[in-house]
Amino acid sequence: MNDAVALEDVMLALAMVGDLSMGQPIDQSRRTARLAQWLVQAGGGDQAQIDAARQVALLRWSGCTANADGFMRLLGDDVGGRRAMLAQTLDAAGQRAMLRTTPLAQVHCEIAGDIARTLALGVEVERGLRHIFECFDGSGRPLGLRHPDVPPVVYQVVLAGDLEILSRAHGLDAALEWIGAQGDCRYPAALVDLLCRHAADWLQALRTPEGVQPVEGAEVPLTLVGDVIDLKLPWLAGYSRQAASLVRDAARLWGLPEARIELLAKAALIHGLGRAAVPNRIWSTPGPLLDGDLEAVRLVPYWTHRACSQIGGLNEAGQLAAHAYERLDGSGYFRSLSGDALQAEHRLLSAALAWLALRGERPWRAAFSDEQAARVLLDEAEQGRFDPRACQAVISAAHGEQAPLVSKPGNGLLSERETQILQRISSGASNKEVARDLGISPSTVRTHVESVFRKLQCSTRAAATLKALTLGVI
Repeated sequence: MNDAVALEDVMLALAMVGDLSMGQPIDQSRRTARLAQWLVQAGGGDQAQIDAARQVALLRWSGCTANADGFMRLLGDDVGGRRAMLAQTLDAAGQRAMLRTTPLAQVHCEIAGDIARTLALGVEVERGLRHIFECFDGSGRPLGLRHPDVPPVVYQVVLAGDLEILSRAHGLDAALEWIGAQGDCRYPAALVDLLCRHAADWLQALRTPEGVQPVEGAEVPLTLVGDVIDLKLPWLAGYSRQAASLVRDAARLWGLPEARIELLAKAALIHGLGRAAVPNRIWSTPGPLLDGDLEAVRLVPYWTHRACSQIGGLNEAGQLAAHAYERLDGSGYFRSLSGDALQAEHRLLSAALAWLALRGERPWRAAFSDEQAARVLLDEAEQGRFDPRACQAVISAAHGEQAPLVSKPGNGLLSERETQILQRISSGASNKEVARDLGISPSTVRTHVESVFRKLQCSTRAAATLKALTLGVI
């Protein structure tokens, strides 16, 4: 298995997942990164500080899929609510709700910091991401750090982000007025003064596209992007990895060349990137969707395509991933392709994802059994929506004719019981639900969860899930 891609491509993919999750244009983090770099440079920062500001800006929102469900419960719409939060347009009820976001900030910061550590980006970047919501005057979250304990890169990135977002939402003058009032509150007044002197010129310079920089250096696993995408919905933990594994085995049964198989596996890992743009409220709705909500879902592969088309190393995989929900009879989306327009890779990917969806438990229904899922998939093929050969390859692969669908959990780090419990809580189950399923007491579950957190060096369920997936524990 070779899912490694350039570090820069992974950071850009994570930036776009974050932008979509926060209700922003898919270039918001990149624009903020440029502004932050210019701000550091104007302040006399060295190249290491400039690079750190760019990396923190790109990964600033990388933890936001992990708390999307919490923001849905808090604001009703995780995407729209956070868009209003960033634009300073929340209504009174939303502002009151924001007073209860400390636990959500903790989840976000832990995930973002762990991502920086996984990518080996250095201490300054990791510290910046772990404290990205802290403020100069101690009013930030989750720790309430006060200057000078807040890393300088936090001020630089947050200030750059505020300028980028507020100038789009309200115009430059209003943006600078709001930013100016935050001096020595949200960020240092001296840094605000420096930004205000250059803001108009820098925003104008953003209109010139950034030069394409050659991607060099280390490669990192693309699985990290799939894991972060899946954190948006508690019941999808590990879904992208399962899709990559299943479609790889099915493609080998089909007889595709190895190079195409690996490209298909990468497409499976990132196929859900555009899912970040759709509010969790829609994903959690049982039964038929309203037309407007359905239209948002139909745009998921479009956003995946648009994001990946701007990332050199993911362009080809993104093109393939954009066909994830097409159907042979033209009833799929987003292009409504049919027949010969869909190649073998497209047919295998759509069949594999349909199988996994049927086999997975959802908040509104139980998982289909193997037999039930096979019957539904083959019935759909008979009605002309899926390729029968692709369906048979997927079913055969899922039943073990190639590598098993899901690798056996555990690498000695956790006990068998701890692994069982982590698998359940990573899917969104509460301690009481896990206790009922396993026939043990909630206090015993709590003890095991605390042990898992200690062994994985985490303090939130989302962070434990991400780390366990990265380490191959689940």
